[in-house]
Amino acid sequence: MEKPAYKNQEFDRLIHAWMGQFTGWLSPASYSLAVSDWLAQLAISPAKQMDIAEKAGEKYLKLLQYLQQYCSSGECKPCVPCRLEDGRFQHELWNESPFNFYSQSFLLFEKLWNEASKGISGVSKHHKSVVNFSGRQFLDVLSPSNFPWTNPEVIAAASQEGGLNFIRGFQNFMEDISCHVRGMPPAGAEDYKVGIHLAITPGKVVYRNHLIELIQYTPVTSTVHAEPVLIIPAWIMKYYILDLSQQNSLVKYLVDNGHTVFMISWKNPGTEDRDLGLEDYIDSGVMDALKTINQIIPEKKVHTAGYCIGGTLLMIASAAMAGKSDERLKTITLFAAQVDFKEAGELLLFADESQINYLEDIMWEKGYLDGAQMAGAFSMLRSIDLIWSRVVTHYLLGKPETMNDLMAWDNDTTRLPYKMHSEYMHSLFLNNDLVQGHFKVSHKKVVLPDINIPIFAVSTLTDHVAPWKSVYKIHLFTKTDVTFVLTSGGHNAGIVSEPGHKHRNFQMLTYKRGGKHINSESWLEKAPHYEGSWWPEWEKWLVSKGSGEKINPPKFGQILCDAPGTYVFEK
Repeated sequence: MEKPAYKNQEFDRLIHAWMGQFTGWLSPASYSLAVSDWLAQLAISPAKQMDIAEKAGEKYLKLLQYLQQYCSSGECKPCVPCRLEDGRFQHELWNESPFNFYSQSFLLFEKLWNEASKGISGVSKHHKSVVNFSGRQFLDVLSPSNFPWTNPEVIAAASQEGGLNFIRGFQNFMEDISCHVRGMPPAGAEDYKVGIHLAITPGKVVYRNHLIELIQYTPVTSTVHAEPVLIIPAWIMKYYILDLSQQNSLVKYLVDNGHTVFMISWKNPGTEDRDLGLEDYIDSGVMDALKTINQIIPEKKVHTAGYCIGGTLLMIASAAMAGKSDERLKTITLFAAQVDFKEAGELLLFADESQINYLEDIMWEKGYLDGAQMAGAFSMLRSIDLIWSRVVTHYLLGKPETMNDLMAWDNDTTRLPYKMHSEYMHSLFLNNDLVQGHFKVSHKKVVLPDINIPIFAVSTLTDHVAPWKSVYKIHLFTKTDVTFVLTSGGHNAGIVSEPGHKHRNFQMLTYKRGGKHINSESWLEKAPHYEGSWWPEWEKWLVSKGSGEKINPPKFGQILCDAPGTYVFEK
């Protein structure tokens, strides 16, 4: 008797899940196809081969000229300047011989690899990204900054300290290994406990269902703005990134400025939640939160703000509401959130059916994507900053890792349910259904241009998750007023950018409904520059879009427990 097909499929999934322990999130089949495609196209492109060889020769000649000029004058302009965001070779010791030769050789080869891997016609965009990424990972390992005998900073530290930096580094390494084996957070995280040091803005949980807790924060002003603010964080992170320490809490900043603030705290899903989908996050998340707020503060529209995938969810929900003439929303604010996923930066590595299916098979047995797996994948996307710079600082230089609130939050990982992750990857990421008008809510397609309320969209300059030019496309898929902000920093640090934070700056410009659109490059040239935090400008914008009415602070809804609630503690 022939076995049912689904039994064979489950066996395949188990095999893929076992393989995932060794390959991480990268599908061997997808990787093999990418490399084969790249090699095949290169093999039948003799002109491209000659071009690569010519560029290699030019770079070798540049290096020789650099050395000659340096030897004759003792200084010269580098043939490949180090990127400002690349901290590996910024120390002045890298300008001395022979370390300048090491760094310049490496940077030239890195540049050649980028040109060779991305410049072959006929190779799919996804395959180019995979090949380039894997090559960069290999190069990052071989960087001269990673080895004690080619890193002048390490050599200087060893000379000054008699090698004690290596002893401290070994102790740091053993401590990290011990924490990992015991499933403990990194050393220093104990100084940043949720409810004690983090997420301590006073408030009450006023609603709870199987997916969310809704926090209503305690007012501190005698009167408040009439329209409340609902914040929808991403569920790939704990909500309290927006309520970190007292000095950098966005929630506290809003409350101090007279806003009534509500925050969704998502449940950390387990195996039993494997069938939670995107519609559950809309219905039991956004819509249930709005319903509760409307009961606490009736007849008032709501300012809404969504972070990362929470912003994407907010746009879907807003479009669905607009399609039904539901006018309960006053404004929309997006923090590093995309609606178009065609140019998703480094995340294009996942833009492949085989790769996505492989990820789903890894998730199948447990019913969720583990937070550690997700954190590992994002670390690989920024391996220079998140892996190798830490190796050098922590292990080679022997410096203790200085924990801060943002790092402690980053180690408090969450999980993603199987069904939601599958829908997100296929419908939004792979097929880009939302901007094409194919995404459905309650069996009805949602249309982004139906949204007619003002939007405040914040993007960050060095975002590797939601590149700012991709976020900027919100202008193309809506027909409403859009105030767009580009701020310094990355996906997290650019959003947690409180007033007084050093070295912060941003650009801001408003597009008016019916006006002429400008592309991202023109916007970058035209948008005015501002020093400091963008938070005050956003708060002013919220006030300007409100009714201007001030009311007595609303009473709490049904109080279930004190903030930060219970879901935030789920591991």
